[in-house]
Amino acid sequence: MQEYRAYLIGRDGHIQHRVDLICRDENTAKEHAKQLVDGHDIELWQGARKLARFFHNEQDPRNF
Repeated sequence: MQEYRAYLIGRDGHIQHRVDLICRDENTAKEHAKQLVDGHDIELWQGARKLARFFHNEQDPRNF
């Protein structure tokens, strides 16, 4: 099992909350982090490595 962190990003672009995740692999961590999207963007990190960003607005054209 590996440790990951999901950060809820506020409208101001700052971290509002952190969720620690313990998952068997990166894909599983991404699935869990994606479920946290509820009015906030989510960034998924493993240590100093940014793995993904999930936007609360699926229409958002920005990509990670």
